[in-house]
Amino acid sequence: MTDETTPAQEDPREGHGAEEELRRHRIAKLERVRARGDEPFKYRCDRSHRIGEARAAFEAAEAAAGPDADPQAELPGAALAGRVTARRVQGKSAFLDLRDDTGRIQLFFGEKQVGEEMYATLDDLDIGDFLHVEGTVKRTRRGEITLFAAGYSLLTKSLRPGAEKWHGLSDVETRYRRRYLDMVANPEVLDTFKRRVQVVSVMREWLAARGYLEVETPMLHPIPGGATARPFITHHNTYDRDFYLRVAPELYLKRLIVGGFDRVFEINRCFRNEGVDTRHNPEFTTMELYEAYQDYLGLMDETEEMLCHVIETVVGGKSFPYQGHTISIERPWKRLPLHEAIRQYAGVDLEATRDRAEAARLARSAGVDVDPTMGYGKIVDAVMSEKVQPHLVQPTFLYDYPIEISPLAKKKRGNPALTERFQPFIACLEVGNAFSELNDPIDQRERFEAQAALRDAGDDEAQYLDEDFIAALEVGMPPTAGLGIGMDRLAMLVTDSASIREVILFPQLRTL
Repeated sequence: MTDETTPAQEDPREGHGAEEELRRHRIAKLERVRARGDEPFKYRCDRSHRIGEARAAFEAAEAAAGPDADPQAELPGAALAGRVTARRVQGKSAFLDLRDDTGRIQLFFGEKQVGEEMYATLDDLDIGDFLHVEGTVKRTRRGEITLFAAGYSLLTKSLRPGAEKWHGLSDVETRYRRRYLDMVANPEVLDTFKRRVQVVSVMREWLAARGYLEVETPMLHPIPGGATARPFITHHNTYDRDFYLRVAPELYLKRLIVGGFDRVFEINRCFRNEGVDTRHNPEFTTMELYEAYQDYLGLMDETEEMLCHVIETVVGGKSFPYQGHTISIERPWKRLPLHEAIRQYAGVDLEATRDRAEAARLARSAGVDVDPTMGYGKIVDAVMSEKVQPHLVQPTFLYDYPIEISPLAKKKRGNPALTERFQPFIACLEVGNAFSELNDPIDQRERFEAQAALRDAGDDEAQYLDEDFIAALEVGMPPTAGLGIGMDRLAMLVTDSASIREVILFPQLRTL
């Protein structure tokens, strides 16, 4: 592949020389603007409305006047600003499209209205420039809401071709590497990220209304913990020691429960040194909450309520499209024990054995490859991922997971081979993980030691023993339930995005 700064990577139909020629042409226009005594990179401007607000205000005035009003309704004294996204000249009239993050509006410049001198300066405008335009909003004879310009000011001169060069910009690599260009060329991308922001804000409001306190915990950890994952390692010069970018905030949030908080949550980044695909990015956003005096069954009810509220608020209803499916969030959601789901969809009974070799044989008979480093729990998880998860289109909770892959969860009452853990799935996407939190420090030490044995056997995602966390549990943690939600995957759902990269502003990509 070519270097990302060359136009050959962005559009093989155009070479570096062609783009440089366009850039020189725009710089010549910039110099003409300056020669007229105008500054093409202004400091600020005053707007009467954002574009979406101006359109709404005009439509309100139009509705108040009635359909037979004479003269027609108008919104005088409008002052708008935004980026030029289209330009059409018809003799002594020019039509431009202006866009900000609330919408688009057509501009009309008439030579008679703005004068010959100002009209001539329109030749120095390009698609991508930012303008401040004053005038009156009304409808054209064709019915389009338009700002009839009385004057304008160039706010910022664009020196590189943007949306009009790319005609929609479909090259995926360029879209992700130059997200700013992606948003200019594809306005719907901006709408995707607005919806993602809404997901976060609605969830935060829901939690705050129920007494959860938002906290911040460290990003640099002396011991990676809270999840089964391979960490990123960094070095602190002053302390001359390695630290780990956090794989999860769990162990610190539970320390806060020990310290006296009843309900806490955090929405922030986590980092895992794992593979990259349509559902995984090395850095991602999670929401984790912990509630004292609760167990996984009560938290399952709360999770269902919260996710329904967030999704319904963002999509505007109890159903939404996702990749060819219509997903219904009508309650109650389906709930299925993990081993029952495996029997139902994979046709094997992994609950009937605890022997690793027998579990591997059953997994292979179901068509699932088994790595030699995989223990019993990971074999169960692999069968679930390959044979069960693809069937979980409508919202479903799987619950009661093997103890081997749940080192921070309490044993299931009545069956110590399992843990009180659940995961919500929507549209075949795993969107969360939760359990009754293990608060027995003796049991927790034994679980960490079992993880260490897995690590010695070659599992580089197994968890480390955290002595300080065990010491915190020995001080005493009340019965507690905890939940983590993958915010990126939730954003994928409500924006009908097939890839996690579509909902992360700047996803990690290979270095060119």
